[in-house]
Amino acid sequence: MNNYLVLLFLLSIIMLHIHFLHVQSTSPPTTITCRKLLRPPSNSSTLLHYKYRSLHLNSSSLSRRKIDHEMDAVELRSQFFQVLSTRRSAEVPLEVKPAKPVKEPLYQGTPPTGPSEAMESCPKAVIPNFEQRLIEENFYLTTEKGEQGDLPVLILSMKESRNSKRPAIVFLHSTNKCKEWVRPLLEAYASRGYIAVAIDSRYHGERAKTTTTYQDALVSSWKRGDTMPFIFDTVWDLVKLADYLSARDDIDHSRIGITGESLGGMHAWFAAFLDTRYSVVAPIIGIQGFRWAIDNDQWQARVDSIRPVFEEARADLGKVVIDKEVVEEVWDRIAPGLAGEFDSDYTVPLIAPRPLIILNGAKDPRCPMAGLVTTISKTRGAYEEANCSDNFKVIAEAGIGHEMTSSMVREASNWFDNYLKP
Repeated sequence: MNNYLVLLFLLSIIMLHIHFLHVQSTSPPTTITCRKLLRPPSNSSTLLHYKYRSLHLNSSSLSRRKIDHEMDAVELRSQFFQVLSTRRSAEVPLEVKPAKPVKEPLYQGTPPTGPSEAMESCPKAVIPNFEQRLIEENFYLTTEKGEQGDLPVLILSMKESRNSKRPAIVFLHSTNKCKEWVRPLLEAYASRGYIAVAIDSRYHGERAKTTTTYQDALVSSWKRGDTMPFIFDTVWDLVKLADYLSARDDIDHSRIGITGESLGGMHAWFAAFLDTRYSVVAPIIGIQGFRWAIDNDQWQARVDSIRPVFEEARADLGKVVIDKEVVEEVWDRIAPGLAGEFDSDYTVPLIAPRPLIILNGAKDPRCPMAGLVTTISKTRGAYEEANCSDNFKVIAEAGIGHEMTSSMVREASNWFDNYLKP
């Protein structure tokens, strides 16, 4: 009887959160099992984890601790979605606008001097007349009103002799780069049967006007508090992108992967935490502990990557030098909760039981492994509790700093092939 009352209470909480998120699902409940690919129910647009809807089938075997964990997950996703919603311009219907291929991509900061050796190493199938068989799509996806509301999208795929649903993977670029930068990855994955997707993150690529647009947006966010250009605004776009990908007839909606490098790795992390339609996850040099970095005075390398906003905050706060107080104030202002309730030790474990591989450098000063001890421990525990230990893997490449290597690219490639290929 007590278990029955707990179950009723839990279901009422879940329904309240689903109502809050304005989410509807037409799928029947499904029992969660650990298999090669844990697939969410079809025709589902929910941001909550699919296993929450199966509790009434499995409640007799759930411990009170697991029930509390499920409730915490629903609550945290709800809180994060609310934060994303607080600085939005008016929502608009999802709309696709045609675009032309970008001939001269805009790179901010120091532009690259040549192609990425790591990306060029991605496994690629040998296909006769590859260029002729390659399909390229360029368009804008309207995610909200305003200048940044048009999301530039680039999709590469191969012409197929038969109509079949294929897996898709979203690739997210690093700071100051753009979607065209990851084209070698798109071509490699497209050659192997994937629908390969890339976007310009906020204030990058086609969404930038100058070589300082992104840094200027961060400073403006500190000053005005009306946008969240560091991570959060792009996560909003990725939820809308999932809406679009889930509506395509040529994509298997249960097989959508997501990966990214550095800033793109952080985008992949948070998008997967919030939206379970991203079913396989491979962030590269992107997972870090923001609170740990502040508490242990290891924030300098991350700050240096976007230093202008911290210098502006230092001056506004009357400081002579940037210190941990400045760092904390900036994170709280431009990405509320980033060094608190939405930090990696709370959000990364909620990716379980979906397949997740974390690829970092063992000597990365921006994503120090020492700051991930708790995150990795809690995440491993979440996968063990779901009886899916093999779905979680961490690789810290020896001697490597903040750099995406060929080895990382191949590991991510193998991960996706293992979990997304039929």
